[in-house]
Amino acid sequence: AAGLEVDRVTEAELKENGFRSTRKTKIVCTIGPRTCEFEEIEALAVGGMNVARVNMCHGTREWHRDVIRRVRQLNEEKGFAVAVMMDTEGSEIHMDDLNDVESTKAEDGQIWTFTVRAFDQPHRPERTITVNYDGFAEDVKVGDELLVDGGMVTFVVIEKIGPDVICRCTDPGLLLPRANLTFWRNGSLVRERNAMLPTISSKDWLDIDFGIEEGVDFIAVSFVKSAEVIKTLKSYIIDRSPGSQIGIIAKIESIDSLKNLEEIIQVSDGTMVARGDLGAQIPLEQVPLVQHEVIQLCRQLNKPVIVASQLLESMIEYPIPTRAEVADVSEAVGQQADALMLSSESAMGQYPEKALAVLRSVSLRIEKCRREEKHWDVTDLRIVSSSKLDEISEEICNTTSRMANKLKADAIFVYTKTGQTASLLSRNRPDCPIFAFAPSTSIQRCLNLKWGLIPFRLDFSDDMESNLNRTFSLLKARAMIKSGDLIIVVSDVMQSIQAIKVP
Repeated sequence: AAGLEVDRVTEAELKENGFRSTRKTKIVCTIGPRTCEFEEIEALAVGGMNVARVNMCHGTREWHRDVIRRVRQLNEEKGFAVAVMMDTEGSEIHMDDLNDVESTKAEDGQIWTFTVRAFDQPHRPERTITVNYDGFAEDVKVGDELLVDGGMVTFVVIEKIGPDVICRCTDPGLLLPRANLTFWRNGSLVRERNAMLPTISSKDWLDIDFGIEEGVDFIAVSFVKSAEVIKTLKSYIIDRSPGSQIGIIAKIESIDSLKNLEEIIQVSDGTMVARGDLGAQIPLEQVPLVQHEVIQLCRQLNKPVIVASQLLESMIEYPIPTRAEVADVSEAVGQQADALMLSSESAMGQYPEKALAVLRSVSLRIEKCRREEKHWDVTDLRIVSSSKLDEISEEICNTTSRMANKLKADAIFVYTKTGQTASLLSRNRPDCPIFAFAPSTSIQRCLNLKWGLIPFRLDFSDDMESNLNRTFSLLKARAMIKSGDLIIVVSDVMQSIQAIKVP
């Protein structure tokens, strides 16, 4: 293919708003019952979704397979580059499916039974919930507090009878299927029960096999406790599918991950700050601090970071967000996270497209404001390369970004065979967009998670001059650049920087 493939929406956005005002912050949307049909997925792609997420906690593998194939079909037929992220369930303690009802209400003072016994559907006693962890009844003590979904509903344990734990509801609310459970004793989280659970359960391994088979772009691992888990998974994937480009995203959502934060980020291909579950395990007021710390660390270590959970929670039911939610999204954009993620808002909410539009418009506005304030990013970035050669390209990328800012360049062009150079440029958060030309669609999709990168698929040679001439003529033909634009060019084929006016 002699052509040049780029995401249709990006192309439209570039033409409409010009380079400087193309959105830099990427958006991940969870696909669920509200958004799983082809037209619905296409509407999200048109609305600016960069990555489609499937959450293995819900739905059957067949359902997920259909969704993944629809995204692929959309990319092929309509010229998108939407990446697919599969999120594993992880073995935290959670409730079961509630006999297929959407939710059930726990009232103040009601007595409920949490048990490890499994029931046949029709024979389940009223107000009885099965829990997925066998050691459950041994681990809890009378007087412990049981928090559902980090405090959406609270129970206190009043009695234990064999496999059954009898609780009284002290904070009423809605119980949702598969909500996670945490125990608190004297005001702090009880952690014995967690220590015994593997991070990746037997179901997760089957889901991972399924993800490899379907060729997903990213696998997000829930409740990561240490770097070991990520290493194990990586070697497993290489073994099962040599040459595969699957990126592993570590979800930071448990107390344990905070102790090993740097090692975890170092070995993964990206990180997700899962604020909902995190808030169930650490005091709420610490969550924003952890978010900030993770974003900073990821930036230093050159890993993409996604801020997730409850960004626009109220839009599950209402067509507009609360002002507090908008402030929260602005903060994440201002901290320059690579991506923002919608969970229930897009999976089962009433207004998936509106929620996406809010993320998009807030991102654009805050990014513009940062640029106008000449908020040069002067973060001192540490060297992350292990070899001298890599260190050179890293330094070249740092210089390229500074140069682009000073010369007010219109764009940076990067020709990258692995995506690494593009990613080092993105880490610098330059003012202008970065056009990343990569030889394969899988690298193109993976780069769709990185801040400020506009990934193109293009076959290029080692002869930089002919690459440039070809790119210029292809882009001019599509009215994506014009004569006189100032472009800074860098490539991992040749270690040099060129500043060129488009002829």
